[in-house]
Amino acid sequence: MTTVPSDAAGKATVEPSLHRVMGPWLLLLFIVGDILGTGIYALTGQVAKQVGGVVWLPFLVAFVVAVITAFSYLELVTKYPKAAGAALYTHKAFGIHFVTFIVAFAVMCSGITSASTASRAFSVNLSSAFGLGYESGGTGIILLGLAFMAIVAAVNFRGVGESVKANVVLTCVELTGLLIVIFIGLWAIGAGQGDVSRITQFHTPEGVSAVWPVIAATTLAFFAMVGFEDSVNMAEETQNPSKIFPKILLAGLLITGVIYVLVSISAVTLVEPAELGEGEAPLLKVVQAGAPNFPIGIFAFITMFAVANSALINMLMASRLVYGMSRERVLPSVLGKVHPTRRTPYIAIGFTTLLAFGLITFVGSVPQLGGTTALLLLCVFTVVNVAVLVLRKDKVDHQHFTAPTVLPVIGAIACGFLTGPWTGRNPEQYKIAGVLLAIGIVLWFVTVMINRATGQQPAEPRMEDIGGAGPVN
Repeated sequence: MTTVPSDAAGKATVEPSLHRVMGPWLLLLFIVGDILGTGIYALTGQVAKQVGGVVWLPFLVAFVVAVITAFSYLELVTKYPKAAGAALYTHKAFGIHFVTFIVAFAVMCSGITSASTASRAFSVNLSSAFGLGYESGGTGIILLGLAFMAIVAAVNFRGVGESVKANVVLTCVELTGLLIVIFIGLWAIGAGQGDVSRITQFHTPEGVSAVWPVIAATTLAFFAMVGFEDSVNMAEETQNPSKIFPKILLAGLLITGVIYVLVSISAVTLVEPAELGEGEAPLLKVVQAGAPNFPIGIFAFITMFAVANSALINMLMASRLVYGMSRERVLPSVLGKVHPTRRTPYIAIGFTTLLAFGLITFVGSVPQLGGTTALLLLCVFTVVNVAVLVLRKDKVDHQHFTAPTVLPVIGAIACGFLTGPWTGRNPEQYKIAGVLLAIGIVLWFVTVMINRATGQQPAEPRMEDIGGAGPVN
């Protein structure tokens, strides 16, 4: 049964809609800024530890898998340009509310987990920049992380226009940091420093094929490529999404893919792979090796703001996903409330921030959380690649992007393969993902009880084109 909210006088009321503030350039910066950040700044060394000098190869493989899956997302987001992304696509394709909820919860958790990891990295860099001396994982780092996440929540509440403007600044900062690494690497190579031959050297146990270490490293490097899927959850705040999404999303992926490969080559040329894999600041070592006179404190600040950008965008995604699912009554309706003046989903922002507080306080390292994030999203991507084929039978009355049929098939197989234990994935990642999904199952039953108590049922997704649903800033 579908109900319409009403005021005290019994008159029908309509929740205020979201502002359509994102044009092509803001969307491109949003996508680039979301993909860049914590992954490349923190995980380059961990990837090098697994494969040696060919550290660029797992990033390249992850890029190819991401692009294939992006084609499926492009077909779906231009066909159904609505907030909530993968979860609504899943429901439209399969019509099982429980599966819809689990997909939504997995995507939401991946965003919050990624943001919490970025918050921890921000705190470590802040401590280093100011010489606070806080130990990694200590109380001081946790408190800094909680304070930082509270600031992110405040920016998110202020409005997506303000959040995306902050994203423009932070994206420029993190791009600057990576360009510094690339230019230092190219300059050093031109001056005869470093060892370019390392970029073709595999580091594998004797008698073991190089294929499996590359696959294992790809499961970790994939964390650096995720982020493009966040943009579909901003469809309701994008101007003319069916037209601009395809070229902007593919351009964003190409830009970040090229940057990742160049950064990886610069890093391994200047620093031995084994040394690169030690500690939590691999790119800082690259700068120190290639340009000893470069002000290291400046680069530490750049790294700090780069991971801050990741946290901001992931929390934007998570809150909009909760908002979208609530409006379909797959989550409690209170989570879909929009603030009457700020026009932001303030209850959803508070809910996702509380979950992030819990992760910051109790959960561990960047590789552990990054691998879990990639695991959850690879499972979701497998479902999305299948869903796009199922939904081919559903026709809409507007033009939209259509992916070549072979790509969703390859995407489903590749993403499903990368979730398996045969890839060498750390077993801890399965445990963390299992706990998160168990929490999701509990919340599902709570939602069912709330719906029964209020006499409501989960609504069927309203996937029609919602162009012009809200004013543009």
